[in-house]
Amino acid sequence: MEHEALMRPGERMDDLQRSGLRILQREEGFRFGTDAVLLADFAAPKKGEHVADVGTGTGVLPLLLSARAEGTTFDAFEIQPDVADMARRSVQINALEARIRIHALDCREAAKAIGHETCHLVVSNPPYTAQGAGLVSPEKTRALSRSDSDCPLGEWIAACGRLLRNGGRLCCVFPAPRFLELCDAMRTARIEPKRVRFVVARESAAPKLVLTEGLKGGRPGLHVQPMLITHDAQGGFTPEMRRIYGEL
Repeated sequence: MEHEALMRPGERMDDLQRSGLRILQREEGFRFGTDAVLLADFAAPKKGEHVADVGTGTGVLPLLLSARAEGTTFDAFEIQPDVADMARRSVQINALEARIRIHALDCREAAKAIGHETCHLVVSNPPYTAQGAGLVSPEKTRALSRSDSDCPLGEWIAACGRLLRNGGRLCCVFPAPRFLELCDAMRTARIEPKRVRFVVARESAAPKLVLTEGLKGGRPGLHVQPMLITHDAQGGFTPEMRRIYGEL
């Protein structure tokens, strides 16, 4: 009953299937998807690291990552106050207030809030649709989550770079067709792409997503990992996806 008291009308509580974690989401509106789960697996935080999540939405990445490495602490930034409030209540439900702080703040102000170059790792699921491209959702939460009309990609990645200490890592999930744009933005922010993994629905399909890790102040040299295949020929999850989702 105590947890239910933190819910608002139009919200639901979902089980993250990881260490008993739960998250609040809207019944109608943007909800996290497979991309966030893949990024949480790819990012692999280390024990005791300070991590920032830029564009946290309902806070799924800090929640998932908190279960992967003990002693990690998180500052998560979300520009929409109502969505940030939902994320903050999810943190309360999981009793993680000592490790996760939610900031209702534009990502471009993040470094001013917690200090420049204070993070070992920044994770981010930047808005997927370029300014002026594609259809913009009429639902405000979805539009801000999916389109960079409010904050262009270059400014978004620059904000991530200001949070990272030299030698720190930026891990992103992004549409594969815009991969070169992401690399350009990272290099402009002095973040060198170092590790890449393309995500495909099936072995014969073209990549739709790309997982990218960059190193601030790193030297050129890109390691392209084997493709991550999400589904088998019968339409079910592959063994790796079942591992990622904790089904094995």
